[in-house]
Amino acid sequence: MRKIILMFALVVMMAVILSACGGKKDTNNDITSVNDGSMGDLRVETSSVNELPSFLNDHHENMQVLYRGVANHQELLEHIPCYCGCGDSVGHDHNLDCFIHDTNEDDGVTWDDHATRCQVCLDIAAESIVEFQEGNSVNEVRQLIEDKYEGKGYPEATDTPQFAS
Repeated sequence: MRKIILMFALVVMMAVILSACGGKKDTNNDITSVNDGSMGDLRVETSSVNELPSFLNDHHENMQVLYRGVANHQELLEHIPCYCGCGDSVGHDHNLDCFIHDTNEDDGVTWDDHATRCQVCLDIAAESIVEFQEGNSVNEVRQLIEDKYEGKGYPEATDTPQFAS
């Protein structure tokens, strides 16, 4: 029953996100880096994963929920490839890079707004988190994502390292 509820929530979330993605730029003062070679991606630094970036303020609550989920599943998503072409276009190494550019030793986070404009990034993260929460290992989740996207008309995957179990 829990899997049905999670999958329903995922479908609803993706439908809302599809309608919410408009590529709006953040106009608040906490932008730390703009157009630094990242094809216009905004990067916003916050003091911790518990503080979401201001560029999410103009997006539906489900986008915020997904960003929060990503922040809580960083180890998973740094082993999941992305198939949107961001490896070549902006130098991403894995799906996590589409949401979080960097973390520092003081728990600060530099968020990336790339995923707010990319349905493939959003889908991969949401699907990965749901599958992981259902009990699949990191490598099993990765295999599910590779099976779904590899050779199916998506750009080449990021060069993402395997999880060493």
